Amino acid sequence: MMRLNAYRILWILVFFDLPTETQKDRKVAAKFRKELLEDGFTMFQFSIYTRHCPSRENAEVHIKRVKKMLPSKGKVGILTITDKQLGMMEVFFGRDPHTPLPVSQQLELF
Repeated sequence: MMRLNAYRILWILVFFDLPTETQKDRKVAAKFRKELLEDGFTMFQFSIYTRHCPSRENAEVHIKRVKKMLPSKGKVGILTITDKQLGMMEVFFGRDPHTPLPVSQQLELF
């Protein structure tokens, strides 16, 4: 039985920059995004999709599927990283400069 750990669990990241000048290009780009979602990918950003894979063999299956659905135009990158590497990623969300910071709660024990 294979042990699951943060170094064996993989994440596939698909980066793409597809042309959207014409209606046909937009339709092809939308179809590519829809196929990624149908294959279990989730949108991380508008042109970055991620998918969790419990093993390298499973990741290879999904990478082959992505390669089969590649559009004829544009640029697509596929990156595979471990769960440990993904866990080290720092993600920042924009903060409205006028939004006050949340008030911290103070517990009173007695």
